[in-house]
Amino acid sequence: MKIKVAKFNQLHTEWITKRIKVSYRRKKELFVLCKISSNHNLKLYYKKYCSILIKVIRNAKKLHYNNIILRSNNKMKSIWKIINSEKGTTHRDMSVPLHILDDKIITNQQKIANLFNNYFLTIADSINANKNKEENSSMINPINYLFKYHNKPFPRINWQYVSTYEINKIIKSLKSKNTSGYDKISNRIIKLSSPFIISPLPHICTAAPNSVIFPDRLKYGTVKPIYKKGQKQDISNYRPISLLTSFSKVFERLIYNRLYTHFDTNNILVQEQFGFRMQHSTEQAAFSLINSILTAMNNNQIVGEIFCDLQKAFACVNHKILLHKLQFYRTDGKFKTLIESCLTNRYQKVTFSKIDYNNNSSESVRINCGVPQGAILGPLFFLIYINDLPTLINKDNSIVLYADDTSIVITDTNRDDFNLQANILLNEINTWFNNDLLKLKPQQNSLFRIQIHETL
Repeated sequence: MKIKVAKFNQLHTEWITKRIKVSYRRKKELFVLCKISSNHNLKLYYKKYCSILIKVIRNAKKLHYNNIILRSNNKMKSIWKIINSEKGTTHRDMSVPLHILDDKIITNQQKIANLFNNYFLTIADSINANKNKEENSSMINPINYLFKYHNKPFPRINWQYVSTYEINKIIKSLKSKNTSGYDKISNRIIKLSSPFIISPLPHICTAAPNSVIFPDRLKYGTVKPIYKKGQKQDISNYRPISLLTSFSKVFERLIYNRLYTHFDTNNILVQEQFGFRMQHSTEQAAFSLINSILTAMNNNQIVGEIFCDLQKAFACVNHKILLHKLQFYRTDGKFKTLIESCLTNRYQKVTFSKIDYNNNSSESVRINCGVPQGAILGPLFFLIYINDLPTLINKDNSIVLYADDTSIVITDTNRDDFNLQANILLNEINTWFNNDLLKLKPQQNSLFRIQIHETL
């Protein structure tokens, strides 16, 4: 009779109590006795003991995870963290041992880092290089969409002076992490030293709008390639995460607070956008999409969903177009100049290890396009960049945006009218993405994935 034994030494987690440890030791003793004894009743007792212990362990884990979720401010994030922990996918693989290029195996870490850095910096150029001259010649100025659908001018943004209280609040909100940018100053160090640096920081930050310069020393980023899926030797299967200086996070948060307040109080951000916004969640986005589908089906309409998936959306944000859109939303004057200074003359380099040596890091290269993933302002810039996309959708249809994921619901009572409406909308959406220098991922030789529902 074969008896399986669990490897308890791999389960060093918080939910393991002293009683569970004692029970496991008793289980181990019973296992040894079963090996040296032929007593059938003993083996039955051991199997029953194991079954009870498994139930106790499951209940202990369940109670522990329930307490984590109840105490959490972001319950969905905590749930996914638990799921990934159970799946064993909590640790991101940052090691890139080799890369295959032109049938040659490259093992030099510095060469690999330079290849990654060059790839991340030229993603937008390579994506937009596939557009032919006819498309480029027929492109519409992206700002024309804004003038077409917004007749009334927006109020102008106002800069608010920085207070010591606000700086202290931002520093306290930083996560206590030991990771740092190139300056080796982590969030933990800033939080510990906040009583000594909190007084001069408001004067430095308040002077920024007058000098309209984002400090150059805060514009250097260290990129960590994060493996997603597929072959590890393929660069396109990695996502760049930028590690910026902790002081730049404080400065960016000040700009973010004022910029988000301007867009939120003036209702500039469209209601269809659920990503990277307070009081907007994935549950609300899913509910809005499902509700639109079910409502149409209850009205005996044909329902079709268009799912748009963008290629490297954050990396393809064009700075010139973004600045023009910011100016249209009246983020102009010195504030616009400050944001332009924040976007330009940025540099990044790729490194694989925690210690940044020359033999495992690339050279620092200037960034000409995109918003860094990991920056505080990056997500908000992207929301502003695609904010006018829902204006293409008429009142009979609906759209749900969650960051760069776009879902459009088309409804009609007539099949021919539905097909005509879908084709027109597909062309308009594709034109909009081309004008804003964004491109959709090809899905089985099609730029869109369409799902159609019809009531019986």
